[in-house]
This record gives sequence, structure tokens and C-alpha cells, in this order.
Amino acid sequence: MPEGNATFPAVIAIQEWWGLVGHIKEVADRLAAEGFIVLAPDLYHGETASEPNEARKLAMALDRKQAIAEIEAAAMYLRSHPRVAPKKVAAIGWCMGGGLALSTAASGSQLDAVVCFYGRPLEAREAAKIKAPVLALYGGLGTGIPVSIVQDFERQLEAQGVVHDFHTYAGAGHAFFNDGRPEAYHAEAAADAWGLAVAWLRQYLQ
Repeated sequence: MPEGNATFPAVIAIQEWWGLVGHIKEVADRLAAEGFIVLAPDLYHGETASEPNEARKLAMALDRKQAIAEIEAAAMYLRSHPRVAPKKVAAIGWCMGGGLALSTAASGSQLDAVVCFYGRPLEAREAAKIKAPVLALYGGLGTGIPVSIVQDFERQLEAQGVVHDFHTYAGAGHAFFNDGRPEAYHAEAAADAWGLAVAWLRQYLQ
């Protein structure tokens, strides 16, 4: 929660494949300091990982339909919260969470905006269901998500008239925003992406 007793728009912060770890909680606090009420659902229900193999197992075991249902429930809860006004909710996610944010937007949950940090783009049939404005942020050196599918996704949103903005940071890799992972963190790209993300949320949650 932001400080004070005023009302604020709301944001759902969606975890990476590591789980609801300290980094995501810190980002939720940063969003609150920017003037948003933030809910970060624990999609692994108490489990977290510190090594890639552990994270991979947790991510593979995740029931995506259930996770999307939990994110939708978070949106419903936030819209009903007395301190949320206007009654608008966005989703912001990183890696696995970025993909889940997009999938939730395509599920009919009526999110008011999406910020996707290096999440896997949706295939055309799912992308066609998105109506919310999408900000997508990728590292140009990332190898897990081919540039071609990011471009296909952008063209799909363009064709269906969805408001969108895509940024690729040439010198940054995947997970460039995660300052808890020194091997991946790219300070310049992270700072620029954060400014874009906050501005996007403010613009579409007014």
C-alpha cells in the first residue's frame, strides 16, 4: 500500500519462475511507493527456488489455468477494495510472470493494462483476444525467446488495433531487470524499463 489514506489504482505483480522471492516483494514495494496498491499472488503456494533446475521444475509443475484463475481472482479482489479508485487494475510480470500477464489479458479478465518484462509472447489465436494496452520489454541478448516471435506478436497486436509499445535493449540479456541476479542484471536497461513501466501504468490506470 502507498502511504496515506487516499485511494489509488491497483497493480498485480506476477512472479518469475523463482517464485514469490524477495526481489518480487521489493518491486511490489517500489510500485507502492509510485502510488499503486499492489498485490503479488504466490502462484507456487509457498515454494521458491534459488537454482535454475529447481525453478524449472516448479514452473513445469505449475497449472497455468489455475495460475491465471488466481491472477483473475486477484484482479476481482483489487477492484472491490475500498481504497482502489479508479476501479482499474493492471498486471505486470517478469519472465514466466510476463507470459502469465499476457495470458490473463487474453482470458477475458478485462485488465486495464499489461506490462510484460521478457515474457513469452502469445500465439496468434490467444493474442487475438487481447484488448488491454501492452508494454513489452525485452533484452536483445536473450536467447530463450526468439526475436522472430516477439516481432510476430507485435505485428499481431498492430493488426488488431491494440495499443502497444515494444522495446528491446540491445546490450541486455534475459532477466535484465532482476538486480538479485548479478549475472543477468543490466542497470541502464533496468532503469529505463522501470521508467517506461511506471509511466505506462499511470497512463492507463487514470
